[in-house]
Amino acid sequence: MKVPMLDLTEQYQALKSDINQALEEVMSSARFILGDNVKRLEKSIAEYSHVKYGVGVGNGSDAIHISLVACGVEPGDEVICPAFTFFATAGAVARIGAVPVFVDIEEKTYNLDPSKIEAAITPKTKAIIPVHLYGQMADMDKIAEIANKHNLAIVEDAAQAIGSEYKGKKAGELGTTATYSFFPTKNLGAYGDGGMIVTNNAEIAETMSVIRVHGSKPKYFHHILGYNSRLDELQAAILNVKFPYLNDWSKQRIDRAETYTKLIKDQLGDLVVTPFVEEHNYHIFHQYTIRVPKRDELQAFLKDQGVATMIYYPKSLHLQPVFAELGYKEGDLPVTEKATEEVLSLPIFPELKLEQQEYVVSKIKEFYSTN
Repeated sequence: MKVPMLDLTEQYQALKSDINQALEEVMSSARFILGDNVKRLEKSIAEYSHVKYGVGVGNGSDAIHISLVACGVEPGDEVICPAFTFFATAGAVARIGAVPVFVDIEEKTYNLDPSKIEAAITPKTKAIIPVHLYGQMADMDKIAEIANKHNLAIVEDAAQAIGSEYKGKKAGELGTTATYSFFPTKNLGAYGDGGMIVTNNAEIAETMSVIRVHGSKPKYFHHILGYNSRLDELQAAILNVKFPYLNDWSKQRIDRAETYTKLIKDQLGDLVVTPFVEEHNYHIFHQYTIRVPKRDELQAFLKDQGVATMIYYPKSLHLQPVFAELGYKEGDLPVTEKATEEVLSLPIFPELKLEQQEYVVSKIKEFYSTN
């Protein structure tokens, strides 16, 4: 049996007529940049996140970058973030000329460990980026308490967590700003790159709207240095078609996750560590990530059996060559470094079939029965 990490073909076939119609309407209108589809999506995502403003940008990486700039982060400033995340989290900091300051994660949730944050704060610290990894929100009460105490901005990296909740609050609701990615593999994915920033702060929203068009307001008059990073009208049209289905897709992901957990517990006991979900969190399972012994060998075996898997992430950011000048070394973030050696993400998407999940778990069991 072949089990892909993600298969978007069934989703597209179900929405094909509506998506093609939406694209035809954009083509017929001949308005391709920051048109009605972008405005509609900005409004929808802001309301969904329980905030006032949405700003569509070119991608999730730019969303973090523009957020930080709008929050006042400048060259030489420091920004606290996890090292167990996609490169864009820290890359956005470095692109400004600011310094990413890496803090360890919680072992169970893989999210930023609030108990480690204050020790990393200096007079140069300007912001914290909590990453809601795999679809589960970080401990935002504690993070917000620290940020308020030290007058720091919070930029929620919610690229993997649209629709997730923390104590009844939505991802995007608890930061100074929050950023989403609409990369095709995301829970709400476009058919190319796209991103969104949400905020309750009118001044920051306005600044971000100006930054994304070269810092121009009015047109051809530039008071700040901006970038060219606009959400494409065609991608927004696709996302407007897909958005009403997001909650149902999230529920189906949760159902698949619960199925995996039951199958694994029944067949493998405690040998495989299944995802931990905080009681107060609504985890939307962008990824279903297990921790296992002999991870690399298991991944190779599953590949041979037709099962795709991914490692998010095999090398933490504090040990990446591009950040070598920051002076981190092995052992500095032990929880993070251990996770890079043990985590493995299994196929999960709304259309994943029960027999596929049963096959995946049976093959994991087969591997450990002989290794």
